[in-house]
Amino acid sequence: MRKAIFLDRDGVLIRTSVRDGTPHPPQSLEDVEILPGVRRAMEIFRALHFRLLMITNQPDVARGTQTRGQVERINAALAHALSLDGVYVCYHDNIDACACRKPLPGLLLEAAAEHEIDLSASYMVGDRGGDIAAGAAAGCRTFLVERPYSRCDSTQPDHKADDLLDVAMQLRDKTKKTAVQRNPRSMKPVYPEPCHDANRIASR
Repeated sequence: MRKAIFLDRDGVLIRTSVRDGTPHPPQSLEDVEILPGVRRAMEIFRALHFRLLMITNQPDVARGTQTRGQVERINAALAHALSLDGVYVCYHDNIDACACRKPLPGLLLEAAAEHEIDLSASYMVGDRGGDIAAGAAAGCRTFLVERPYSRCDSTQPDHKADDLLDVAMQLRDKTKKTAVQRNPRSMKPVYPEPCHDANRIASR
């Protein structure tokens, strides 16, 4: 079976706008900015043989403040720009009591089934408590990308990071350490060279 990085979208892959302590997603493709270091992080994850699966709640569609079409355009552009292996979206709000909205693990379980993922060898990366709770409920290890609005009252993450590149480097270092422990004589560099981050995926 394969292993995966399950990636929250807003605040992990792309920049959010924070108003009154609450993060808000971009309203259109023109507002999307991929965060610094994300492209490099994706290269490292791929070198470590992880599948890259985006798992995102988009309740503004149910609330009527965003259209499904706009969300789909943003997600399609991100999937192309970051070479994602899959995109999974919950469009419901809390009152809908669905099984797919994080903190429930429904989308992770769906993605794992479709991509033949070993959840115990995989990671959920998010910036809020709901992401961490969903990952833990699915059987993943978890990374919290710490933001001023991050709250993990019910479920604590396995690891914390400053951003997605920090996550990737922690996993890279862990993999290198494990490889050396198994065979101290084999220390071949297997990671790609840095690339220049081009963070805008749509010009204003």
